[in-house]
Amino acid sequence: MENAIETIEYKNHFIKIYEDEDPGNPREWDNLGILLTHHRDYNFNLGEFDRDITQEFDCEYQSKAEIEKDIIKRYNPLIMAPVYLYDHSGLRLKIGSFQNCGLPQGHAEFDTSHIGYVLVTKEQVKKEWNVKRISKKLKQTVMNNLESEIDALDKYVSGQVYGYSVDNGDLDSCWGYYDYNQLLEDAKSSIDYHIEQKRKSKQNKLKVLIRNKVSLLKRNELLTI
Repeated sequence: MENAIETIEYKNHFIKIYEDEDPGNPREWDNLGILLTHHRDYNFNLGEFDRDITQEFDCEYQSKAEIEKDIIKRYNPLIMAPVYLYDHSGLRLKIGSFQNCGLPQGHAEFDTSHIGYVLVTKEQVKKEWNVKRISKKLKQTVMNNLESEIDALDKYVSGQVYGYSVDNGDLDSCWGYYDYNQLLEDAKSSIDYHIEQKRKSKQNKLKVLIRNKVSLLKRNELLTI
């Protein structure tokens, strides 16, 4: 196992956090959004899209407005959001521009490019939420879902997927976390559960010793085993 990127002590236990070197690609999940991108060096779509659309992004004779018009005609999307790639000593993806995002390296205006769109159709939303009318609130919920899907893909391509072990895996371990805070919460919950189970076991053992009228001195000896 590779060296931990961080070690955290919690209630006399040690949580070691690692980069997950073999995470699952989030575009293999059951995504709501349809991802239409094209890049000469990278494939983020995994064959989930109409290839004819994505090839058009490299056609110099066709403008961005014409591409968008073609996509709208084919998909009739409820939402169609631009996806940008930041390519400088690593990859990052997001909906919208990287301008003023505090990127650690390079310059957003030189190292980013518009590589496509993520979209969802009205029919998909109505079916998924079992509604006939799409409210503004629901539309915002859908947009939040699309942002979360691209955020997960961003973490995948940028190596921000993690795993943990507690006490070198003797107590617990788990991998495939795209949310660092969720990882930490789960690791601590695992330790809390282990401590609580140990407390209950000791308590039950004590009840048995008392019921059998074992002496206090002998009782303490047995409980420390």
